[in-house]
Amino acid sequence: MNVRNVALAALFTLAVAPHGRAGGKAGEIGMVTFHLETEEAVATKKNSFSQMDDGKQRFFLRTPEITMKDMVAFSPFPSGTGDAYGLVFQLRDSAKRRLNVLSLTCQGKYLLAQANGRFVDGVLIDKPVDDGMIVIWKGITTEEVKLFDKTLPRIGAKDKKKKKAK
Repeated sequence: MNVRNVALAALFTLAVAPHGRAGGKAGEIGMVTFHLETEEAVATKKNSFSQMDDGKQRFFLRTPEITMKDMVAFSPFPSGTGDAYGLVFQLRDSAKRRLNVLSLTCQGKYLLAQANGRFVDGVLIDKPVDDGMIVIWKGITTEEVKLFDKTLPRIGAKDKKKKKAK
């Protein structure tokens, strides 16, 4: 492979990796990340990305605040938007404390949810969250619920130790 092709492959990898596809093919395993809104003045191409919301451009940090390693269980629910679902995630204790601090210090900002490499929902942080639960209100498909079933136990399920999907 010549140097130009190697450089192009590296650029492609860098462009795709920040969007949640590193470590496996998209859709291969249930993957969720939550990204905090940042100020436009501090946003750079390296540390943030932009999304449109009701005609307004918002900027979000590339590094997620909450990831799958922070989650211990989940529960799907009908979203009320056709055939899509929402998901509630129960967080481990360390992530529960981080979410509480985040919700106290970042009120008025948005938290954007990404599932399997695509942005599905955003929530406005409007009050403290101290129950250790984080929600995606819409945009999850039936197939994605099945992927999460392979990755995490359901909230309240007796079998708390599930193997990760391969």
